[in-house]
Amino acid sequence: MKISEVIDLTYEDLLIEADDNDLITKEKDLPVSKGRIKGNRIAINRSLSETEKKCVLAEELGHYHTANGNILDQSSVPNRKLEQRGRIYAYNKLVGIMGIIQAFKDGCRTCYEIAEYLEVTEEFLDDALRYYKQRYGTGTKIDNYMIMFEPSISVAEIYC
Repeated sequence: MKISEVIDLTYEDLLIEADDNDLITKEKDLPVSKGRIKGNRIAINRSLSETEKKCVLAEELGHYHTANGNILDQSSVPNRKLEQRGRIYAYNKLVGIMGIIQAFKDGCRTCYEIAEYLEVTEEFLDDALRYYKQRYGTGTKIDNYMIMFEPSISVAEIYC
């Protein structure tokens, strides 16, 4: 994927994607969670901000694409793995390594600025960066860019 292909998805775009997959998405009062998927129905907590709803809906779409059945019992190792797969799907869809690079190219330097730029919550970005660090280690090279996750997130263009 080239940097110019980074797509800024909105909550509305994700609602359309859900609809295209024959999923029914409703905003409801959910006392215990931010979102749920059961069968072809997704519930999103209506009290969340639009940015939070976007992050939650991306994760629920991730569960739709990567898990089957009820994974609510998080004491089960297989269920925890499926939960993580749904989150990884959301991280890659809304943040992605290319999104981080584009944010840096456009002048973002702090996690707050990157989260604002990508229109995700800081918590969601922090979780995504933790995952990328776990996956890639302290840094990785993509195309002509070096992305470092320690001591803090940074991107440098490599000139050859």
